[in-house]
Amino acid sequence: MSYCIRKAVQEDEQRIFELFIEMLQTIYHTEDFQGYEPGYLDRYWKNGEDIILVAEDDDVIAYLAVEVHREDVDYIYLDDLSVTEKKRGNGIGTSLIHKAEDYAMELGLSEDILFHVDKNNASAFRLYERLGYKVFRDDGNRYLMKRYIGS
Repeated sequence: MSYCIRKAVQEDEQRIFELFIEMLQTIYHTEDFQGYEPGYLDRYWKNGEDIILVAEDDDVIAYLAVEVHREDVDYIYLDDLSVTEKKRGNGIGTSLIHKAEDYAMELGLSEDILFHVDKNNASAFRLYERLGYKVFRDDGNRYLMKRYIGS
């Protein structure tokens, strides 16, 4: 399977919206979702540190939002990983996460990569564990996961 990973551009926004809805439908097994609020993704198009990575073959088939937080402890937060259903199981999610980890390394933040996973999303949880992430905190219906270097 041939695809490339690149930084998303504003023209990808509609397809990202579609993949977001598909992700929510997969996790919650319902069709009743609104998606992102209008303007929610605007910060990713401003050439700041927050980016969205997309995987594409003939079309955008997956995405991962990467937020850079510069606070008391600087960290990267990965959000909304979605791979279109017919392309799952081909390593695309893994590739997107590795690309985000590379980006974190470029920024000097590779030790602090965090994200949430819904407790009922067992396949995503297994993927993250396989990539070296562990539960950092129990947040009710979700776990906050973090990669521990050297574990």
